[in-house]
Amino acid sequence: QLQLVESGGGLVQPGGSLRLSCAVSGFTLDYYAIGWFRQAPGKEREGISCISSSSGYTNYADSVKGRFTISRDNAKNTMYLQMNSLKPEDTAVYYCAVVPWSGYECYNMAAVYEYWGQGTQVTVSS
Repeated sequence: QLQLVESGGGLVQPGGSLRLSCAVSGFTLDYYAIGWFRQAPGKEREGISCISSSSGYTNYADSVKGRFTISRDNAKNTMYLQMNSLKPEDTAVYYCAVVPWSGYECYNMAAVYEYWGQGTQVTVSS
């Protein structure tokens, strides 16, 4: 059974850091593109970052560029989102997602992704 489980969310002060993890089971991550998304209350789901299956291509939303870093460890079947310089506007439920795709690029569009985690809450507040 294919499953994605996020962890690492929590409460952090502005300017702080968190690292989200997403462990997958039921399949190997090697041939999947990975995306991270977030959804704040009353807002649409936002694609914030993705990484291609080869790790040769990454894409970031302007809202997180320079502060967040996406990565993957295929050997551990795990993906990560390192979040630095967090702001109150980063508060949201964060989701990981994957799609079987070996193309060079990846896309920060929710409709592209087939499998999703359950989400983890990130709250940035003093």
